[in-house]
Order: sequence, then C-alpha cells, then structure tokens
Amino acid sequence: MRKFLSVFFVSAFIALPVSSNANILEHDTSDPLYLLNTEELLSQTSVSYWNHMLRIGQGISYGMNQRLSIGANVHYQHHFNGDMDGFSAIDLGATYRMTRATDTESRVISDLVFGFKFGGSSHARTPYYADSTYYAGLRFGRQWAGMTLAATIKSSWVFDDERGMSFIDFIPEAYFRIAPDWRIGGGFTIRKATNRDPNTGDDYDQEWLNTKLVRQFGRTQYIGHIDYEFESDEIQFGGKLNIVF
Repeated sequence: MRKFLSVFFVSAFIALPVSSNANILEHDTSDPLYLLNTEELLSQTSVSYWNHMLRIGQGISYGMNQRLSIGANVHYQHHFNGDMDGFSAIDLGATYRMTRATDTESRVISDLVFGFKFGGSSHARTPYYADSTYYAGLRFGRQWAGMTLAATIKSSWVFDDERGMSFIDFIPEAYFRIAPDWRIGGGFTIRKATNRDPNTGDDYDQEWLNTKLVRQFGRTQYIGHIDYEFESDEIQFGGKLNIVF
C-alpha cells in the first residue's frame, strides 16, 4: 500500500495541466479545495451501496462570503441483510478559508473544517453516526488549472454510552481536469481509532482507497465513484449529483 501511495502521488506531481483558464475552477464542486462563492447554494444528492446497505443522502451548502460556507446533510440507509435501517445523524458543518491562493507566494490554500452530528435511528448508528459526534480539522493544498493536490487531517470525538471514542482521519487526494468537461480523482482515507468494539473486540480502524470520475455540465456535475476498504476487503460504489444555484 505504501508503495502504491508513493507511485500515485509522484505521478500526480509530474502531470501537466490541460488548461490555463481560471474559470474552470469556478463550479468544479468535486475539487478537494472547492469553496462556494458568496450567496451560492450547492445541492449534493448521493446514492451508494456497501456491505449489503443502500444509502441515499442529501446535502445543502451555502456560501456566506468569500471565506465561509455552511452546510447540512442527512442519509437514509436500507439494510438488505439485517435490521440496520433508518436515518443516520444530521450533520451540520462549516468550512472557513484561512488562506487563499493569492494570500501567499506559495499559493497554498488552507481551510478549517468543523461541525457536529446528532440524532438518527439507533439501527443506523455506527461509531461514525453515534448519539453525537464533534469534529474539527485542517484541509490544505494547491490548485492548478489542470490538477489539485490536497490533504485533510480531521479529528472526531464520538459520544455514546457503549462506543464512545475518538479517531483521526488523514485524507490525501489528487484531482485531475483531464479535459474541459471531464475530471478524475483519487485518494486515501486512513482512520485510526482509540477504542475497539466492546462486543467483538474488533477495532474501528479503516483504510479506504477512493476513486471517482466526474462529468461537468455548466453548474452541474455527475460523479461516479468506486471505493475499496482494506480492513474489511469490501467495495463501495455509487454516484452523486452536484448542482450549484
């Protein structure tokens, strides 16, 4: 896995941009460093299948100004091989842009991300969707006309009578604008948790390989994704629809 990571990001660094048009970034909502403009509204509809569960989600985000956006999302899941049906927690979050590309000579962008999750059906809860979860993190990277390289470090604190814990996520990403209306992206989500499942003794560590293909139509994006989890040896696949109003 480490060898694959090295090859992946070395390839990303030597890739050449395909366009010099800065406007190509304006409504590229799948870009890891995307931030809404003032008074813009982003709708994100998703559907995915993983571990015998079909999940449907809806998120809404709003650009307060050139540095701050706020948002909320909720998911419903149907378990085909068990009783883990219901709505997951409501997620309320925000992104604050601490440094923009024009603020420094290095043109590195940095964001503060934070929020909390609450509620949801007890049948749909996991450590990620427990009674309440608070999270905060730092997202940083750089954008070019043809690609974006970014990484996120996020810590979460899960409050639950049985499965209270904390965990940290490290998420490196590479995103390529391979044509005026086509993009591809890939990355990893590496999660380390402090506790184990009290019933089985299993840990909650995860290692995800994430890939996506994006088609742009003006302010709309259609995204297909396939993700592989190394700990459970399982695959998740799905699609998303992003629309900027």
